[in-house]
Amino acid sequence: MTRLALIVPCFEEETALPRTHRTLELLLMRMMEERMISEESFILYVDDGSGDATWDAISAISADRSYSDSAIRKVRASGIRLSRNYGHQYALLAGMEQVAGKCDACVTIDADLQDDPEVIPNMIRAYKDGAEVVYGVRSRRENDGWFKKHSAHAYYRLLNILGVDCVYDHADYRLLGSRALECLLEYGERNVFLRGMVPLLGFRQEKVYYHRGERKFGHSKYPVGKMLEFAADGVTSFSVTPVRMLFWLGLLFMLTAVGMGVYVFFRYFNGETIEGWTSLMLSIWFCTGILLFGMGILGEYVGKIYVEVKKRPRYKVAEKI
Repeated sequence: MTRLALIVPCFEEETALPRTHRTLELLLMRMMEERMISEESFILYVDDGSGDATWDAISAISADRSYSDSAIRKVRASGIRLSRNYGHQYALLAGMEQVAGKCDACVTIDADLQDDPEVIPNMIRAYKDGAEVVYGVRSRRENDGWFKKHSAHAYYRLLNILGVDCVYDHADYRLLGSRALECLLEYGERNVFLRGMVPLLGFRQEKVYYHRGERKFGHSKYPVGKMLEFAADGVTSFSVTPVRMLFWLGLLFMLTAVGMGVYVFFRYFNGETIEGWTSLMLSIWFCTGILLFGMGILGEYVGKIYVEVKKRPRYKVAEKI
């Protein structure tokens, strides 16, 4: 039977964790009873440098998983604590590296359980049917605000236009088989964007659809600033199209400058006065804006090269339990 590892990244989730663990444990026990997964299946919690009592909650879950009903089978649970807050993507990566070689398949799911865990059995069925990667995809986004919903769809379209293969309405709720997991961990880049990396693996890939629930505990760990930073990482980590666009934009401006030169000389030799400074000032501001925008794009890529060549560790584990 399939040895399943559930990887749950946590950042300041002390209030949510007892409920989260109870829900996931009951789900795994049911799947064990139905012989969908092995009794060696387990849950791994990754504390991404939380400032609250999240690690204490993980320690308590790992040390004592008994409940008032003594007949309930216990599900193995363990945890790792990162030395500081590295970010959601690195917490997922840390968890996947910890379970590699210890499971047949792993599923990553956030601790708030907005992503419906009840579709995990469907993921396992797809895996047993031969899929090595199974994406959890939202069937609708009515719980998101207008801005978040439309900006997310616009971002997915932009990624596709720039040549980045991504799955619409998929976050980081997915199943990876052991072969896909092994291949993913061979990617050594420091700028981690799993939503773009996983589709590159190939293998057979399937989707399962679910309804994303409302957050019941805590608050969103992705404010607008972090969302924009994450979006920029997704573009610049997987596409050189913006840099190529700068080349074509520069060529367009050169051709425009030649045309303007012909126009100016034509008017000069016909004795016509070159009119006012307004058009000149507008041109200066516009061209300066284009240059600064282009330098900003190039700076993003140079910055990523700077991070990659230093080859610093992507994260550090402070403690395991």
